[in-house]
Amino acid sequence: MASSMTGFGRCEKIFGTRRYSVELKSVNSRFCDISIRMPKLFNYADAKIRKLISDNLIRGKVDVFINYEDFSEGSAEVAINEGLAKAYSDALLKIAEVTGRPDDSNSSRISSFPDVLVTRQAQIDEDTIWSELEQTAMGALEGMKQMREVEGENLAKDIIGKIEELGRIRDEIDERAPKVVEDYRQRLSERVDELLGESGKAFYDEARLASEVAVFADKCAIDEELKRLVSHFGQGRNILQNDAQVGKKMDFLIQEINRETNTIGSKANDLEITNRVLLMKNIIEQMREQIQNLV
Repeated sequence: MASSMTGFGRCEKIFGTRRYSVELKSVNSRFCDISIRMPKLFNYADAKIRKLISDNLIRGKVDVFINYEDFSEGSAEVAINEGLAKAYSDALLKIAEVTGRPDDSNSSRISSFPDVLVTRQAQIDEDTIWSELEQTAMGALEGMKQMREVEGENLAKDIIGKIEELGRIRDEIDERAPKVVEDYRQRLSERVDELLGESGKAFYDEARLASEVAVFADKCAIDEELKRLVSHFGQGRNILQNDAQVGKKMDFLIQEINRETNTIGSKANDLEITNRVLLMKNIIEQMREQIQNLV
């Protein structure tokens, strides 16, 4: 089943006094490009988080947002930078001496200066924390994958519809192609009649006319291109209906369809076929944009 690269997933879980929240957003990218924003507490698990995401999401630019709260007693501790506190106290005392003003500093004032009080996370059990975070991340991933699959299925249906439309235009070209040579033969014959008149036709070699028509027919022959388009359309339907990773395959296939269409336009030498080729190229361009969003 086709899957889109655009998706969103969010999961929140509570384990005892610990609450985890993981949010995922993804958009188009040729590779699996992962950007993570999380508390420093989880830095030790950065590689594990990236592997978990890359194992589940093959392609896409993924933004990961992780939040964590622990409401238990002893989950954090406040430490005093004693050296810095003393330095602030000495500085305040010196200012009082220099200015002749009373030293009205107290512990509360000194503690408000930068970096005097330092908050530290209490020691954690990394295995337990990772197990809980992994469960939360998997919940977000499952939500994202479901959204991407629904979006991918809709895209695949729309692209298949466009393939069917291309097939109908291709059949119209196939029906028109034999008439191109006949129209050319008729125009050439009428031109000869116009130039030579009735008396001159007796001296004109009909084999020469047939030869000219044969050369033209060979130059504007598009049978092979039309047959290859039928094959490409069938491959496209099969890939979109049966494969899981379709983006790169369809990207290559759409290039081949575009190449055959361009060749038909350059060889056909017919206004009606050219107009149909332009319609096909417009549809192909729409398909190309949609395919860029498939995994």
